[in-house]
Amino acid sequence: MAQLAIESVLVAGRGPAACAVISACTRLGVKAVAVHSEAERSARHVRLADEAVLLGPAPASESYLAVDRIVEAARRSGVGAVLPVPPALAGNARLAAAVVDAGLTWVGPDAEVLERLGGDGVEPASERGFLAWVTADGLRFATPVARDRAAGIARVSWTPDGWDGSAPALPAAARRVAEVGWRGLATVGVSPDGELAEVAAGFSLDIAVLERAHGVDAVELALRSAGGAAAPAPAGRGPRAAVAAQLRSTLPPGTAGRVTGSLPVQSGRPADDVPVVAVSGYEPGDRLDGWYDALLATVSAGGPATATAAGAVSRELSDLPDVGVPHDGDEVCAVLARLAAGSSVPTA
Repeated sequence: MAQLAIESVLVAGRGPAACAVISACTRLGVKAVAVHSEAERSARHVRLADEAVLLGPAPASESYLAVDRIVEAARRSGVGAVLPVPPALAGNARLAAAVVDAGLTWVGPDAEVLERLGGDGVEPASERGFLAWVTADGLRFATPVARDRAAGIARVSWTPDGWDGSAPALPAAARRVAEVGWRGLATVGVSPDGELAEVAAGFSLDIAVLERAHGVDAVELALRSAGGAAAPAPAGRGPRAAVAAQLRSTLPPGTAGRVTGSLPVQSGRPADDVPVVAVSGYEPGDRLDGWYDALLATVSAGGPATATAAGAVSRELSDLPDVGVPHDGDEVCAVLARLAAGSSVPTA
């Protein structure tokens, strides 16, 4: 088990990403306190956590995105740190400053750095980019990433064909990310002319690509950056190709539903020597509330080639039973099938 300076965190987020972070905290021996709205008192991320704190009413602006309520929840729970999950929170400079002012540790880039480089909290929408763990020594585990988007929504991310695991060719401006003081995870978008387009903190879909590519735990990396752990940082393993995909409900906005079938939930199941990691935000019987993002599950895999990893993810999503709510599985699997066939994927 990793030796970390941070012993307890408030996990600010919900859905599959929060479930993944809370599960990682459990593996690392870090106490995880979940937050929830009145509409999600029994949500899966709440059930997985050691403790949970009510933030407020169902609207996200009055609960999951309410800076003052998040900070007050952290104070009440007695945790030592706040770990923001979605880029919308992880890139919120006001939240970062409020957490530090409350005497707590912020697991992410400093507020001043966010204001300069990533304070809008927007997840990169660029078709190409790179991922990294940013330390005082520069960019570690740098990984090129390509993205497929549907109507601006994250759908599939992968390491481009031809990447041999060596340090990717990065824009000249990439070194600025470390030079301005950014520490922790970084998801970066690169414009067609090769310049930095967006820089985001938090646990985007792309971060699963970094984890599968290098065999590292992104939560551990984030906690090490925030806590200044004295123990040696993880070395990871030899890089591999990686693919990550998200499954979303296609219920009309504001419409509630109920999950009746099993979503992918296993962690680390090998398939043809390709480790597949699946994280679901729901279990059979859980209510899918119309107030929030419709993300159901994330599936990722690492393998000897992008096509191999894409095939493993596709098999996981193709075998789903009726889950009780409509979803975009067919569209996601179509993208994965093109990747598995070695074809380029046009973004939408």
